[in-house]
Amino acid sequence: MTEQLPDVETVRQEVRAWLEENWNPAWKGEAQEGPNRVAWLTQVVDAGWAAPQWPKEWFGREFDDARNRVVREEFARVHAFGTGQDRTNLWINTLLAFATEDLKKQLIPGLMRGEVEMCLLYSEPGAGSDLAGVRTKAERDGDEWVVNGQKVWTSGATRADYGMLIARTNWDVPKHRGLSFFFLPMKQPGIEIRPLRQITNESHFNEVFITDARAPAANLLSNEGDGWKVLVTALAYERSYMGEAARGPRSGNRVKMAEGEDELIALAREAGKLSDTSIRQRIAQVIAWRKLNDLNTARAKADLEVGTSASIMSLGKLAMSRILHETARLRTDLLDAESLLEGSENPRAEDANFLALNAYFTSIGGGTDQVQRNIIGERVLGLPKEPEIDKAVPFRDVKGG
Repeated sequence: MTEQLPDVETVRQEVRAWLEENWNPAWKGEAQEGPNRVAWLTQVVDAGWAAPQWPKEWFGREFDDARNRVVREEFARVHAFGTGQDRTNLWINTLLAFATEDLKKQLIPGLMRGEVEMCLLYSEPGAGSDLAGVRTKAERDGDEWVVNGQKVWTSGATRADYGMLIARTNWDVPKHRGLSFFFLPMKQPGIEIRPLRQITNESHFNEVFITDARAPAANLLSNEGDGWKVLVTALAYERSYMGEAARGPRSGNRVKMAEGEDELIALAREAGKLSDTSIRQRIAQVIAWRKLNDLNTARAKADLEVGTSASIMSLGKLAMSRILHETARLRTDLLDAESLLEGSENPRAEDANFLALNAYFTSIGGGTDQVQRNIIGERVLGLPKEPEIDKAVPFRDVKGG
C-alpha cells in the first residue's frame, strides 16, 4: 500500500521549522565552495530535503511536484542551498538512469553531500559543436578501459575526483554509434590539467591531456556503444541548469535595493534614469523574459523524467543567454561613461564589465547558441534537419580537420 503524503501546508511548516533550526544565513555564499558546504549538504541530505522527489533509498521523500515545489520555495525564501538535486544534479541523474547499482551506491551519497567533485570531459579541440566527432579513444584491457586523448573547456578539472567522459570505443561504425560514456577517475597518473585564462581574468576552464589513464569497467554507463544516448540525457540536465541559473557579480550585490526590488530598477534609480521611459521599457523587457523563462523551465522540467532528454531545455538555455547579454548591455547604458572604468574603486563599472564579458560563457558552454537553435528548429519546431554527409560513414573513414 502506498504511503499517504502529508498535505502541502504540513510540508511547508515542516521544512520552514527545520530551516529555522538548522540554517545559518552566513553560509549563503558557500553553494559552490566554503568551509561549511559539506556539513550543511550532509544535513540537507539526511533530512530528505536534497531531492524530495526521489525514492527513500536515494535520500528522497517520494514527493510529487506540488510538495517538491514547496520545499524549493522555502529554501529560496531564506536563501539556503542544497535542495532541488532531483532536478539540477546532472551527475546523479545520469547515474540513476544508466549506472549499475554498485556504482550508484559508490558515488551518489558523496555527490549529494558535496564530498565528490566532478567535471565534464566532452569537448575536444576538433569536436565542440559536433560532440559526436570526438577522437579521444578508450580501449578495453581486462577489467579496465585505457583512455588516450585531449579534452578542452573543462570546468573544475583541477579539483575533480571524476570526469564524465565521452570517448570512442569503436571506429568501424558511424560516429554516433561508436561512443561510450564513463566516470573517469581524475586523480591518477596520465591526467595532465592546464588552466586556460579567460577574458574575465579567471581560469575556470582547463585543457585536459589524457595519456594511458584507466577507468574501471564498472564505471561504464549503460553499455558499450550507448555513449551518445547517455550524453544526450546528461546534456539535457546541464542545459536545464544553465537555463535557470545565472552568475551574478563576482563580489556580490553592490547596489542598494529595497525589499523585493529588482537590481536593475535599483541601479537605474542610483543612476538617476528611472524616469526615462526607454530605460523603463528595457528593464520591463528583461524582467518579462526572466518570468517567461522561469515558466518554460518549469514546464520542461515537469516533462523531464530520469533517463530522458527534453529538447525544450535548449529553449531555456538560449533564453538565458539572451537575458544575460541584454542585462549586461542595459547595465552598461545605465552607467554611461562610468562603465569605461574598472578596478575595485569603481565597483559598479567593475560588475557591469565582468557581467558583459561573462555572458559569453552561457552563449558557448553546454552547446553554443547556434547549436541550441538547431535543436529547437529540428526537434521542437519540426523543421528539416541540416545535411550530415558523414552520419552513416564509419568513423575511421571520416575526414579529420
